[in-house]
Amino acid sequence: MTVRNFLRLFTHVQMLPVLEGGEATLVGGQAVMEGVMMRAPHSYCVAVRKPDGEIAMEELPIKSPSEKYKFLKWPVFRGIGVLGQAMSLGMKALQFSANHALAEESDGASGKNATDEKPISNWMMGLQLVFSLAFFLFAYKFVPLKLTTMVAKLLPALNTPGFEGQVLFNLVDGLIRLTIFITFMWLMSLTKDMRRMFEYHGAEHKVVFNFESGKPVNVANAQTFVTWHPRCGTSFMFVIMIISMILYMFIPVQGMLQKMAIRIALLPVVVGVSYELIRFAARKRGSFLSLLTAPGLWTQRITTKPPTDDQAEIAVRALQGAMDLEARQGGELVIA
Repeated sequence: MTVRNFLRLFTHVQMLPVLEGGEATLVGGQAVMEGVMMRAPHSYCVAVRKPDGEIAMEELPIKSPSEKYKFLKWPVFRGIGVLGQAMSLGMKALQFSANHALAEESDGASGKNATDEKPISNWMMGLQLVFSLAFFLFAYKFVPLKLTTMVAKLLPALNTPGFEGQVLFNLVDGLIRLTIFITFMWLMSLTKDMRRMFEYHGAEHKVVFNFESGKPVNVANAQTFVTWHPRCGTSFMFVIMIISMILYMFIPVQGMLQKMAIRIALLPVVVGVSYELIRFAARKRGSFLSLLTAPGLWTQRITTKPPTDDQAEIAVRALQGAMDLEARQGGELVIA
């Protein structure tokens, strides 16, 4: 794999939590490289537009985390299971799409046969995951904490002993984190590669809306819907950052190393609580807590773009593949 392709894949892996849905639903999906992955409760399908215009597809049966481990049905724990499976399927779909998009681009440029290009292996994807996790901890945990610590030297109020100082410190820390998050997504949206990814993200949302409306799922119907959806990874990430900011305010630790350790240790708790909030907000539209998810919808103006009909077709094909596999398995179409 070339350095350029490694970096392209790295940016796509970084965006997986933003592009993936944050709640277990009847159908959901995710944008991948030149394609879309869709899943039903027990089925998965990814469809990718190859450089020659043809569509490559992969279908797999899946089991929900709660079917494998009963404790993942419990509140808070179920959010960890859902996100874990979402990331696992997302990496699998991204690997499939990258094997077609990157390999065939290399073939076209070099004149080689497709069989000459080794596929992106599992260890390569594992390395990407390690790099992405390290980047996440550095960009969204270490950098905001370091900058807030520097600001606290200029503004002594942030170091005031007691609850007031904790609130002020973590408020600044959280605002810096949100600024980094939004800025990073905006910068990514300026690149040609990621803009296409965001167009497929928009296609995925339109097709999910089409399915949920009860209308026949096709390109024409899908294109009548908006691109921002309440059950989106962008909204989920935004809620995670708000919840983490609030939670840290109640943890009375001093020193940068201790605060960094707490932030890493509490990640599963933050994910679980955020998931429960999203579930509640989805069922109680217009409630006070649902207001916390509203900024995520606004932010989707960055992470979703209007798709072309060709891109919407890919999302339709992915959904049809997942639903066909679900039917062939003979299971009742319900959320497990």
